[in-house]
Amino acid sequence: MTSSTDNDVRTFDGTRVRYLVTRAALRAATTMTNPTLSPRQRLAALMECHGTLLAARGPGDPLSFGDFRRALKNDLARLLPAGIDSPDLEGLPVVDGEDRVAEDAFDLAFEQRVLLKALDKPGNSALLINDQELQDEIDQETAFEILYKGGEQAGYVAGRSDLIRYPAGPVSDLCELRLPPRVVDLYQDIPYNSVYQVHWFPCPACRWPMRVAIRRSAGSRVGTARCWHGAHAEMGASYLFPLPADGGVPELVPEASPRRPGLRESVLFPSISEVPRALPAAGYKAVARGIWRYTTIPGLPELALYDRLSERGLTVELWPALDAYDLRVEAGPRKGRKETFKVDVKDYTSAMTLGKLIDAQEGDRGGAGWLVVPDYRAGQLPLLSGVCAKWDMKVATASEFGAMVCAKAGVSWA
Repeated sequence: MTSSTDNDVRTFDGTRVRYLVTRAALRAATTMTNPTLSPRQRLAALMECHGTLLAARGPGDPLSFGDFRRALKNDLARLLPAGIDSPDLEGLPVVDGEDRVAEDAFDLAFEQRVLLKALDKPGNSALLINDQELQDEIDQETAFEILYKGGEQAGYVAGRSDLIRYPAGPVSDLCELRLPPRVVDLYQDIPYNSVYQVHWFPCPACRWPMRVAIRRSAGSRVGTARCWHGAHAEMGASYLFPLPADGGVPELVPEASPRRPGLRESVLFPSISEVPRALPAAGYKAVARGIWRYTTIPGLPELALYDRLSERGLTVELWPALDAYDLRVEAGPRKGRKETFKVDVKDYTSAMTLGKLIDAQEGDRGGAGWLVVPDYRAGQLPLLSGVCAKWDMKVATASEFGAMVCAKAGVSWA
């Protein structure tokens, strides 16, 4: 008979192997795309990453150095040892077609680290983490603790909302936000890899600085600007720009026509029709990357649901009891008994990791009965539905949930 303790150990070990493999691949990708390293330095670092990978795979499952390097540009799942199933990694490169580290790789490493912390038992830790990842977590936790320790619900909601709605902007405007001074200090200069000469471009979906690069194609050079969040880039936050003469202001051109959402999804779809204009890096700041990725990005669907449901007359509360969960919605007939929905919104790249996290926490720690994911994560519903059913939770995309509670309230969603 297999005990629950045995199952916990196997889950922890499998998750740790995925994490170690992803971390080794991420560091190798960073090494391969770093133009400042000499060939000797690059080879030494890659061999060290290969050694870490082999240690994670174990002596019975070797992988050649050549196969290791090829997998970085093709399929992260090929780096996992036999017996470790991870369909969410299949076909995912760590180095993209423009020889840049794929943004999803950063997210996967972070999500696996969160899961390991939830599964961890005393004495089992020793997570690998680099300086930038550590700083991202420190910034995120610092902002949360400062807002949380204020102990006042309205102040917490106002401050967290501002971090989501205004992740970047003119220094003069940032000083007017409803944030404690120590949180305002977490706004930094525009990241260097989001600046072309002296300009930067805000993502039309999240308003954070987009990633800037120079692409070579058919013997010519052209600039690219894409949101660091892959989902936003796929929505249409992906642009090209001709390289202007020195001192010229670059002008963006959409790289492709953005997809058109369905009627129901259009209610929450961000407005990206207006092409962002170049802004001067001087005089502007952006919130630290960790806060943007782990507060701003998941907070966008939370605020969008709050705004749209409030506009339709429903009673909605943001982050009740200082973030016990994300949304409390009351819906029902105008003169009848209202039904209460407690909602937790999650934006995870890996549905498998999120499912394991829900299992590790035995549902939602704050008592939410609904798990809601952004519409662009709709493909995660089959896996998450099975996991959440064990803990009496229901799962929906943001637009599905919005349409459902509006129907209960007798109002139109779309």
